[in-house]
Amino acid sequence: ITTVSGNEFLLQSDTDFLILDWFHAIKNAIDRLPKEQRITSRNLEFKLRRSSSIELLHNLDTESKEPKPEHRKSLIFRLNYSASDTNDRNRVKSRLKKFISRRPSLKTLQEKGLIKDQIFGSHLHLVCEHEKSTVPQFVRLCIKAVERRGLDVDGIYRVSGNLATIQKLRFVVNQEEKLNLDDSQWEDIHVVTGALKMFFRELPEPLFPYCFFEQFVEAIKIQDNATRIKSIRSLVKKLPRPNYDTMKILFEHLQKIAAKESVNLMSTQSLGIVFGPTLLRPEKETGNMAVHMLYQNQIVELMLSEYSKIFGSEED
Repeated sequence: ITTVSGNEFLLQSDTDFLILDWFHAIKNAIDRLPKEQRITSRNLEFKLRRSSSIELLHNLDTESKEPKPEHRKSLIFRLNYSASDTNDRNRVKSRLKKFISRRPSLKTLQEKGLIKDQIFGSHLHLVCEHEKSTVPQFVRLCIKAVERRGLDVDGIYRVSGNLATIQKLRFVVNQEEKLNLDDSQWEDIHVVTGALKMFFRELPEPLFPYCFFEQFVEAIKIQDNATRIKSIRSLVKKLPRPNYDTMKILFEHLQKIAAKESVNLMSTQSLGIVFGPTLLRPEKETGNMAVHMLYQNQIVELMLSEYSKIFGSEED
């Protein structure tokens, strides 16, 4: 965020609900300003989606109720300068419509080999079908890399890696068949963990499918611990094969992280906080988001602490 007084702030988070909270806080601050100083929430939302750096074009300093006189003129000028001419806007719309109507379909481009099937942002079962496996290769590679280099790292999975490098890794994964996570450019293990979290976050449907969300929430509410574990186990066994196999290998890995808590300071509770909102969420957010987040964290924490009972064989 760049204010007219020249102050700059960078807001960055991997957690969707925090970003939404920031958006609403900034929008509310704008709405309280005099009308001539406002930038519409529609423009703000566009800027938020387009870039992590947002130029608000007005002073959000809570200590000054009015913008400084020297800023007032530049503020009005910049707002006028940024307003789009109606005719220009119509011409751009017309050109975009023509371009979209003429462009080949995604399927056509994929059939011609011009676009490779994406790993990030694709449904889990499609990634697995393409690779002829039940666990995405990228997930396996990340887990192996972390277990080789990151088990003893303080704050593993909690500390954020460099976002630009994570995005670069994401691009490489989507464009190239072979990936070497031992390459020096991925030396920072937090980049690998950040990319793995991003993979799960960008799944169109989370690792815990939407249709199972309420069932898992109801199960975690059960007071009797043995009954709660049995209920969670039963739900896990009903998951589609790619979801179950991927979940099993991921939770087995996270259990190894938690076993090194004395060194990396990542307990099952900490991992639940990190992975809860990433692995399961409701399809439509209704009710209290904070309550949902609490249940999400508790489900992951329980599944880690009772891993052998939930993922073990019937005889165990």
